[in-house]
Amino acid sequence: MAETQGILMPLIQSECQILKNYRDRGGYEAAKKALSMTPDEVIQEVQASNLRGLGGAGFPTGRKWAFVPKNSPKPVYLVVNCDESEPGTFKDKYIITKATHALIEGIIIASYAIGAHTAYIYIRGEYVRQAEVLEQAIQEAYDNGILGKKVLGKDYALDVYVHRGAGAYICGEETALLESLEGKKGWPRMKPPFPAIEGLFRCPTIVNNVETLSYVPFIIKNGARWFAEMGTERSGGMRLYCVSGHVNKPGVYELPVTTTLREIIYEHAGGVPGNKKIKAVVPGGSSSPPLRPEELDVPAEFDALMKLGTMAGSGGIIVMDEDTCLLEILTVTTHFYHHESCGQCTPCREGTGWMDKILHRMLHGEGRIEDVDHLEEIANGIMGNTICPLGDAAAMPVLGYLKRFREEFESHALYKKCFDGEFAELKAAS
Repeated sequence: MAETQGILMPLIQSECQILKNYRDRGGYEAAKKALSMTPDEVIQEVQASNLRGLGGAGFPTGRKWAFVPKNSPKPVYLVVNCDESEPGTFKDKYIITKATHALIEGIIIASYAIGAHTAYIYIRGEYVRQAEVLEQAIQEAYDNGILGKKVLGKDYALDVYVHRGAGAYICGEETALLESLEGKKGWPRMKPPFPAIEGLFRCPTIVNNVETLSYVPFIIKNGARWFAEMGTERSGGMRLYCVSGHVNKPGVYELPVTTTLREIIYEHAGGVPGNKKIKAVVPGGSSSPPLRPEELDVPAEFDALMKLGTMAGSGGIIVMDEDTCLLEILTVTTHFYHHESCGQCTPCREGTGWMDKILHRMLHGEGRIEDVDHLEEIANGIMGNTICPLGDAAAMPVLGYLKRFREEFESHALYKKCFDGEFAELKAAS
C-alpha cells in the first residue's frame, strides 16, 4: 500500500472500517448535512463537482442519479458494484477493507438523493475478507442508529445488504450484475431500457462503483467547487490509481486526475527496476489499448486518454519494460476475455476464441504473417456488435497492440521472436 496523502488515503491508513476511527475524522457529518438538504439539492451538488463513475465508464455521477424518475410508483434501489474483476485493478479492495464507513456514508447519501430505501452491495466472490469486513461495519452502523428505520435519527429509512457473487468477470457489467443479484445467470441485458428506468426487479436502479460512492461524503462536506477545482473542466477531484507490472513501488496512489502517466510511474511508483526503458503502458486496466513510452506525458484522465485512442477505465496502470514480450501479454489478456465471455453474443463467443487460438499458435512458433491481419479483422468484427462491452474489452487490446506495436507481432509471425534491430533492418529493406 502506497504511503500517499489525499482524500480517501488518510482513511485507509487510519483503519476506518472501525466506526470510532471514522467518526474521529468527522465521519457521518456529511450524511447528516445531506439529510437536511432536499434530494435535488444533493444531486445538483454532485453534478457540480464533476464526479465521474470511477469503475471504468466515466459517466457523470450526478447526471446518472438525475435519470431516476420522480415519484415512481415502484421502489427505487441503489446497487454498489464491488465486483472489481478488471485485471490490473485492486483499489476498491482497499476502500472496502480499510475505509468501509466512507463507502457506507456514500451509500446513505446516494440512496437519499435518488429516493432509495434499500441498497445492495454486490461483491466479487473472491473477496472473502472484504465481505466479512463489510458485514461487520454494516452491523456496527445498525447498532449505532446510522442505518435502519431512522437513519442518523432522521425521518429516513435505509437497509443495506451484502450479496456475494460467484467470481464471474461478466458480472462487473451493470445489467449482468443485476441479473445475478436477482438469482439468474449473469447475462447482460439489452439496453434501453437503462437501469435508472428499469433495473433491479424491473424497478428504477442506480448502479455505482465503490470508489465513486466513497468520494460523495467529501463532496457534500466540502462543497462541489472544492472537488471540481482539483481536476479538469469535465472530471473533478482525485482518484485511486493501481500501479503494477515493472515498477519499483507497485501499489495504490491517490492523485489528482491531472497527474500524467509519466509522473505516476516515475515520481510515485519509483520508476522501472534496473533503470530499464519502458516498452508499453496499459493505462486503465487490461481492456484499455496500450501506449508507447513517448505518449506518457498525458493526464491519466478520461478525456485526455480518449484523445489518444485509449481510456482511463478503472485506473489500473500496468507498466511493461523493454524486455517484455508483447505477444505473450496479449495472449494472456485475450485468453482471459475468451474464458470470461458469457457466450450470449456470437461475435464475442466465437471471436474471442478465434483470437485466442491464433495468438497461442503464434506464441508457440507456429504463426503465419497473415495471422496479424486476421486478428485485426476478427477484432473489428467484434467491436460494437455485442450486447455488453465485454466484446469491446476483448477487441480493444488486440487492435491497440496491433496499432502501436504491429512490428512485434509480424516479427513473431515471420521469425518466431520478439522485434529487435535485426528485424527492423530487414523490414526497412523490404
